[in-house]
Amino acid sequence: MQVHPISPERLAEHLADRITDLAGALPEGGRLRAALDGAPAARPGELADAVAGALRLRGLPALRVSAADFLRPASIRLEYGRQDPDAYHDLRLDEGALLRELLDPLEPGGSGRVLPTFWDAAADRATRAAYTHLAPGGVLLLDGELLLGRWLPFELTVHLAMTPAALARRTPPEDRWTLPAFARYEAETGPADAADLTVRVDDPRHPALVERP
Repeated sequence: MQVHPISPERLAEHLADRITDLAGALPEGGRLRAALDGAPAARPGELADAVAGALRLRGLPALRVSAADFLRPASIRLEYGRQDPDAYHDLRLDEGALLRELLDPLEPGGSGRVLPTFWDAAADRATRAAYTHLAPGGVLLLDGELLLGRWLPFELTVHLAMTPAALARRTPPEDRWTLPAFARYEAETGPADAADLTVRVDDPRHPALVERP
C-alpha cells in the first residue's frame, strides 16, 4: 500500500478523471452512481461539491445529493434516545427511500427520474421536493456517513478515512457521542477496505490518496 499526499483541488480532479473514465465505459444510456463516504469531520460534502464542479466542466451532468436528506423519521431514528450510538449506526439512514427514490431509477434501463431530497430531519417531515431527471450519461454524487456495507448499489465508492484520534479531535464536543458508532463501523464494515478508493483526511486540508496493490 502506498500513500501519496495530494492537494484538495488535485484530489477533486483525480476523482473526476476516474469517474469520467468509468462513465465512458457504461452501456449506452447508463448513469453512474458514486458515493463519497466519511464522517462529518472528513467533509465529504465539500469534496463532492468540488468533484461535481469538475465533472460539469468536462460536460458531464452531475447531480449532488446528501444522504442527510434521506433520514428516517424521528420516531424511528431517535427511538432509543437522541444520543444512542447504535441507533445512529443502524437506524439513522433510510436505505429504502434511497433505493426507491434515488438509486434504483438510475439502474441500467431506469427512468432517471429521482428525488433529490426526501426527509427534512429538522422539521421531521417529508421535504415535498420535486422530482428531477438525471440525463443518460450523468453522474450521481452522494455524500454521507456510514454508507458502505448496506448493499446500496454504486459504481464507485470513495471512503474518507480518519484515525480515531483525528476524528475525536475534529468532532465538535456536542457530537462526540457519535464516536462509538464510527468505531463500530470501522470494526464491522472496514470501510477503507470495502471502498473502491480510500483517501486519508486526518486534516481535510491535506488529504492523501491511498493506492492499494
